[in-house]
Amino acid sequence: MDVNFRKIDIDQYDEDALLDSELYEADPRDPAQALNDVKQKAASVRSSLAKGDIVGALTLVLEDAPYGPNLDDAKNLNLQTLVSILNSTKSSEIPGVIKALSTDAQDTLMKYLYKGMALPGWGDVSGSVLLGWHEKLTEVAGTGCIVRAMTDRRLV
Repeated sequence: MDVNFRKIDIDQYDEDALLDSELYEADPRDPAQALNDVKQKAASVRSSLAKGDIVGALTLVLEDAPYGPNLDDAKNLNLQTLVSILNSTKSSEIPGVIKALSTDAQDTLMKYLYKGMALPGWGDVSGSVLLGWHEKLTEVAGTGCIVRAMTDRRLV
C-alpha cells in the first residue's frame, strides 16, 4: 500500500494559496542579533523594575518585539521578561499601566498573554495573573484588541 500521497504538499499547486512571507515582512534581524537585542532589553527592564517604572519596563519589552520564523530563542526570552513584569505588578496598578501604553503596545501585550496561556502548564506564570491582565486589558482596550491580536499574522 502506497501512503506517499499523504506527504504531497498540495498547496504548491494552488495559485491562490498565500504564504506567510506574502502576508507580512519577517523581522529583518538575524536570530543572533535579535537574541542579543532581547538580552539588552531584559537588562534594561530589570533596572526599570528596580526603579518602580512598570510602564517603562512594559514599553521596552513590547516595542520592537521579535516576529517571524527562526527567532524562537529571542521570543521565549522576551516572554520570560514580560512574565517577570506581570508577576511584579500589583493588581490595583494594572489599569493605569495599560492606559499608559499605546494601542500597538496593548495589541502586542494581548498577543503575549495568549502565548503565555498557550504554554503547557502555563510556564512560569500562574493562570490568575494572565487572566487578570487579560481582563483589565479588555476593559481598557476593548474587544478590538482581542480581534487584532488574533488576526495579526506576526506571531510573538
